[in-house]
Amino acid sequence: MNGLKASYDVVIVGAGVGGGAMANRLARAGVRVLVIERGTRLPREADNWSVKAVFHDRKYSTRETWRDRSGAEFTPSTYYYVGGNSKFFGTATLRFRAQDFEGMEHETGTTPRWPVGYAEFEPYYAIAEQLMGTHGEAGLDPTEPPRSGPFPHPAIGHEPEIEALNTKLRKKGLHPFPLPVAIDLHPGGICIRCRTCDGFACKLGAKNDAEVRLVDPALATGNVDLILETFVHRFITDASGRRVTGIEVEQKGERKVIAAEVFISSAGAINSAALLLRSANERHPKGLGNSSDQLGRNYMAHNNTAMMAVNPLRRNNVVFQKSLCINDFYLKNDVKPYPLGNVQGLGKLQGGMLTANMRWVPESLMSWFAERSVDWWIMSEDLPSPENRVTVDGDGKIRVSYTPNNLKAHGELVRHWTGLMKSMGYPIVITQKMDITVAMHQCGTARFGTDPKTSVLDTNCKAWDLDNLYVVDASFLPSSTAVNPSLTIVAQAVRTSDHLLKDVFKTA
Repeated sequence: MNGLKASYDVVIVGAGVGGGAMANRLARAGVRVLVIERGTRLPREADNWSVKAVFHDRKYSTRETWRDRSGAEFTPSTYYYVGGNSKFFGTATLRFRAQDFEGMEHETGTTPRWPVGYAEFEPYYAIAEQLMGTHGEAGLDPTEPPRSGPFPHPAIGHEPEIEALNTKLRKKGLHPFPLPVAIDLHPGGICIRCRTCDGFACKLGAKNDAEVRLVDPALATGNVDLILETFVHRFITDASGRRVTGIEVEQKGERKVIAAEVFISSAGAINSAALLLRSANERHPKGLGNSSDQLGRNYMAHNNTAMMAVNPLRRNNVVFQKSLCINDFYLKNDVKPYPLGNVQGLGKLQGGMLTANMRWVPESLMSWFAERSVDWWIMSEDLPSPENRVTVDGDGKIRVSYTPNNLKAHGELVRHWTGLMKSMGYPIVITQKMDITVAMHQCGTARFGTDPKTSVLDTNCKAWDLDNLYVVDASFLPSSTAVNPSLTIVAQAVRTSDHLLKDVFKTA
């Protein structure tokens, strides 16, 4: 840890989309920032695009284990690198719908109304799309919220196989639209539009992940220090318990306390909750920011199903398949009088990807199917529940107590989409629902709100119980919605950064 300054204006834990966006915005305004990452830089190498390395050997995912509700240990599909989980994300950067902010009635309950509305978020969404370099086309999605301007880049377009599906879906009365994606595919860009994007790291750096678009540009300002392979044990407060005075870190067996004016946890919804719980002290016996007893509660992760729709008589030659999205079932719809969810193209499946956890299925058979399939990611909202929570066991191991809900609606969407695929010439449909080990889209463990009795954070993502501690990642989400959260995390990071620059550092 040589070369660290004695203190910083801001210390950020985590170099993912939340921490990266915070560092980017603050550093450009001259704020001195330290970013602490427990992982390292992910090497750009041939194995980035290897099904065996990524899905079977799990070369890049963490080796740590967590526990489920019953105490059984599992290894989560989560990644500790500069860029965080975005190194392997599918590049989808959608805005939440305006109705998501208002609370929605679902088959199994109603989601909470957000403390701020979509109109408050809209300008930050616009900035977030610029930061992430999003491609898209406005005006085609019937659920699209109002926009103040166009996408930064035009939609990437569909390959012939997907364009044919687009036409067939429109003939069915649906309204497919180009999926907003964050890739470097424009004049002067380096994206080659390969099939190893969704679920893989990019060995070219052409995926607009947090490392490429947020962290590295922040470092280029000269106002950011980045330390790697450093584990954060806890935040330390003063005697009053109102201010964090330091952060205790460990690198290669050496422990050190680092001081700052402001501290930000952007370690992800699970690890941020665990960090604040580990930071319990005499003034905060249940964990920092936990006077409401809501810290770690309301964990959400979406109901996700991967689908292969197979036409055994025709090969699918598509390369970049993740270009189409359907939101006709996102709100109340013609199929059911309540929301079902989102359907979007899945990165082209290859033999071995779905069978990594299905050892009984011959890989040769799945390869044959994959060559003839069109692949979908079907996503439904799961609702916040205080009993779905993140805790830390006595031995320091993270426990994720999670029971999926809203499964009826998700099952109905999967069945309806299965029927549509069969009616369009895909008689064989194979599905795999994701389980707790797939820790993607994790959110909700430190919800923001207007009442310190029912929320952990205020509307600027500051912990109610402390004067200088913020949580800026998907922890703040009061509801999970049914679309990918990355863009909303970036938008909130920009929003919180503007608050800090104006109200704390007085630079704006």
